Amino acid sequence: MTLWYDEPATDWETQALPIGNGPLGAMVFGGVDRERIQFNEKTLWTGGPGSPGYDSGNWRSPRPGAIAEVRRRIDRDGRMPPDAVAAELGQARSGYGAYQTFGDLFLDFPGAPAAPEGYRRELSLREAVARVGYRAGGVRHSREYFAGNPGGVIAGRLTADRPGQVSFTLSHTSPRDDKTVTAAGGRLTVRGRLRDNGLVFEAQVQVVARGGTRTDAGDRIIVTGADSAVLVLSAGTDYADTYPAYRGEDPHARVTAAVDAAAATPYDELRRAHVADHRELFDRVALDLGGVVPPVPTDRLRGSYTGGPSAADRALEALFFAYGRYLLIASSRENDLLPANLQGVWNASTAPPWSADYHVNINLQMNYWLAERTNLHESAKPYVRYVAALAEPGRRTARDMYGARGWVVNNETTPFGFTGVHDWPTAFWFPEAAAWITQHLYDTYRFTGDEAYLRETAYPVIKGAAEFWLDFLHTDPRDGTLVVSPSYSPEHGDFSAGAAMSQQIVGEVLANALAAARTLGVDAGFQAEAGAVLARLDPGLRVGSWGQLQEWKSDWDARDDTHRHVSHLYALHPGDRIRPGTPEAEAAEVSLAARGDGGTGWSKAWKINFWARLLDGDHAHRMLAEQLRGSTLDNLWDTHPPFQIDGNFGATSGIAEMLVQSRDGVVHVLPALPRAWRDGSVRGLRAHGDVTVDATWRDGVPGTVTVRTGRTGPVRVRSSFVAGGCRVHDEQGREAGARRDGDTLTWTARAGAAYTIRNEPAASPA
Repeated sequence: MTLWYDEPATDWETQALPIGNGPLGAMVFGGVDRERIQFNEKTLWTGGPGSPGYDSGNWRSPRPGAIAEVRRRIDRDGRMPPDAVAAELGQARSGYGAYQTFGDLFLDFPGAPAAPEGYRRELSLREAVARVGYRAGGVRHSREYFAGNPGGVIAGRLTADRPGQVSFTLSHTSPRDDKTVTAAGGRLTVRGRLRDNGLVFEAQVQVVARGGTRTDAGDRIIVTGADSAVLVLSAGTDYADTYPAYRGEDPHARVTAAVDAAAATPYDELRRAHVADHRELFDRVALDLGGVVPPVPTDRLRGSYTGGPSAADRALEALFFAYGRYLLIASSRENDLLPANLQGVWNASTAPPWSADYHVNINLQMNYWLAERTNLHESAKPYVRYVAALAEPGRRTARDMYGARGWVVNNETTPFGFTGVHDWPTAFWFPEAAAWITQHLYDTYRFTGDEAYLRETAYPVIKGAAEFWLDFLHTDPRDGTLVVSPSYSPEHGDFSAGAAMSQQIVGEVLANALAAARTLGVDAGFQAEAGAVLARLDPGLRVGSWGQLQEWKSDWDARDDTHRHVSHLYALHPGDRIRPGTPEAEAAEVSLAARGDGGTGWSKAWKINFWARLLDGDHAHRMLAEQLRGSTLDNLWDTHPPFQIDGNFGATSGIAEMLVQSRDGVVHVLPALPRAWRDGSVRGLRAHGDVTVDATWRDGVPGTVTVRTGRTGPVRVRSSFVAGGCRVHDEQGREAGARRDGDTLTWTARAGAAYTIRNEPAASPA
């Protein structure tokens, strides 16, 4: 569970190693003569209120009849080019902004060796600690860094195995000229105000040296001849996630308090608290694919990866799975104001790709596919908070632009409630996004069964997203069904009415809202209205002329189309209306095969999940291999290109889907186990119904399955070995009284109990 390298990083994107505690992130380079620590605080954004011309993406002047005219033309002609729709409904962005780097800390080491001995740079995933070590002149030099959620600081320690050998100069740089840097009392303070929107920011770094001297030198701190030195950093802004001002308290007091507290705490105590906090999350899940890690650096391990039968390949796959969980823990914690963005929490630029924003035509959602499945429920709390906070600005957009109730958000958004549109023809219009981003909220209820959460948090947001569609659906003159119009299958083709993805998403949010209302016993009028609309809604599931699942309501799909988006398979994943063995599943497989195994990193990750849902573990594994070979960088970050973190998260989700799936109250264990994973085990994956799953397998055959149940009631477990004979015992060895139906077992479980299903034929001697 360690990434390691035998030379320093020289490139931020492909080589540096990430640490993070949710709000704060840093990239460690491990230079010998000069250490670079690039750092971020997730709320440091340009744009929004205070930025010239910011309008939340809402139309700046009324456009009466604009949407109706586009609908009329689509009804008449069947389709409409994206640039024509953008001309009618889009507008240029104003004050959108971008995620910002906080800058770089540099540690310059006098007299550093040109060729150190035994250099090693590493990142321990289980400890969430980055380390650098080398030997020079008979002295072993060591550094380590971590971003601790307890205390809210990034900390580092520099040591040597001989006294008086730690000397360096600490400084800060930033690509923006909007700050002051001062040193006093061994503390470097970086403070400023973004010129774009006036957002106030501050970072403080305290240097605590043992032995030697520490000197404040204007805008830097010099340590000479120390035995060791500790650095403690915290940062913040005056951002608040409250519409419409998005401003809160000056960050100075809380940053000062965090640094004061950490600097007064012994380093080993800080480190112990951090490691314990991280491992409480990270250690919930463990995956063993029978791999053996060879004694080579991680970049060479990845470079030699083939996806074949070797133990080294299995080791890299298990490491990649664990890395996705590590990255989510590092970039999304329960005390975050914001969820992980396109780059998690890490960004070295003032103008990052796609603003490092929140794309909601898949990317933000993909970031959190793994959260519940891989036992990181807490990591999704910033996502839930963010989605709920979008509802208020989204209501204004729904009312003013669409003339609808409820709330809406389009193709991408920011921390400042950007819920309207821009004018990029193929990526500006996606009102289905609000419905999609609420899917996770309902899915969390299905995993936890927490009705208080459903009532107080999830249902109001889901209901609002559904209400929008009760008002905004359009009657299709072709057949009288209700359709989304104008409708656009993300980044592909023309605008039309009733594209498959649009219909599938809208059907899902209406069904989720209706199911939640029935569970809670509320809103009878809404239930009746939603039920009536669902009965008339086009389902968006059509089998086309060459056996494919149609992307559009008209049969326009081309056999040679290899576009990276396969959006019309939404109902297969992340939705679950398409079930294996049905005509729709067969058509989805035809579509996937036609699209091929190429695409960008996030697209390959989505295909892992698709093939897993089709129960084709070998093809899911092939897509994992494609991602590792062609869309993964030396530091194991996913690349679009450039770097996008959703591919890491999507791949980890896909591996989890290969091992455990749950739908309709059935926990399906090892549903898509590939032949390449001959022997292995997994511990701690989660399933619907508040169930935690462990499993082992040998020679591709399940050996044991253990389920831990959080609630009393019936449990249904499906696996390939059940039909061949097995027994179910609780932790005291008592028979559970399970009933077998083909490959599925059902019994009544007790809350807090663990039940093990043992494959009796596999356990018997040959």
